Amino acid sequence: MLLSEPPETAYDIRFTLLGFPVRIAVTFWLGAVVFGYSLCRFFSSEELGVGPLMIAWALCLLLSILIHELGHALAFRHYGIQSSIVLYHFGGLAIPTSTYMPGRSIARIGEKEQLIISAAGPAFQLLSALAVILAVKSAGFKVSAFHWMPSFLADLPWVTEGAFIDSQGMEALVTFYILPSVLWALLNLVPVWPLDGGRIARSLIVINGGTVAQSLWVSVICSGLLAFYAFNHGQPMMGIFFLMFGVSSYQMLNPMNNGWR
Repeated sequence: MLLSEPPETAYDIRFTLLGFPVRIAVTFWLGAVVFGYSLCRFFSSEELGVGPLMIAWALCLLLSILIHELGHALAFRHYGIQSSIVLYHFGGLAIPTSTYMPGRSIARIGEKEQLIISAAGPAFQLLSALAVILAVKSAGFKVSAFHWMPSFLADLPWVTEGAFIDSQGMEALVTFYILPSVLWALLNLVPVWPLDGGRIARSLIVINGGTVAQSLWVSVICSGLLAFYAFNHGQPMMGIFFLMFGVSSYQMLNPMNNGWR
C-alpha cells in the first residue's frame, strides 16, 4: 500500500515526544532530497552552498510534518487511543497502537471522532505556518514562499506584500518551512482516499446519511481531476500519485474486495 508504514531498519532514528514513540525512517531523508534539491539550488550562492541548505530544508520539512502527525496523535489521545508516529518518504503516519480507556476499541472509532482526528493534522500544520507568517509580517517583510505556490495562492493580499527579508539565509528558512506546511496541509485536505481529506469526506458523507461507497466515488472523481491538472501543469509525479489513489479507491468499490455499501 502506498501510504503504509515502511519496514524498520537499523538506520532509523527513534525518540519519544510528548509520550509518543517517533520513528524517522531512513527513506525520509531520501524523500527530502528528491523534493527539496531544486529549491535549495535556487537559494544557493557563493556564501550559502547547496549542502547547508539541504540540511536546513530537511529539518524544516521534518518539523512541519512532525507537527502535522502530532495533531493526529493528540486527537487520538483525546479519545483514549495511544499512537506512534512514523516519518518516511511520503510524509508521515500517526498509527493507533492501543487504548487506555475502558470499553474503548481502536476498531470502533466513530465517524465524528474520525473526522476530528483526520482534521487535526492539517489544522496543526496550518496553525504553525500561520505563526511563522505573522512573525514575518510583524517584522515588516513579505512571505515570498507563496510565490512558489499555485496561482490562487501566489498573490495573496497582505501576505505577499512588502519587502523581501534582508537575510538570504532567513529568507530560505522561512520559505523552507512555509512551503511544505501550507502545501502539504492543503494537499492532504483534498477529498481523496486515503489522505486526510478523503477521511474527512467519508465521515461527513456517512454522518449525513450517505455511504462509504459514495465517498469512494468522490475520491475517484477528485483523483482523476487532480491527476489531469498535475499532468497539464508540469507535475508528472503528483499526477502519478493521484492516478494511483484513484485506482485504489475504485478497487475498493468492488464488493468482492470489501464490505462497503
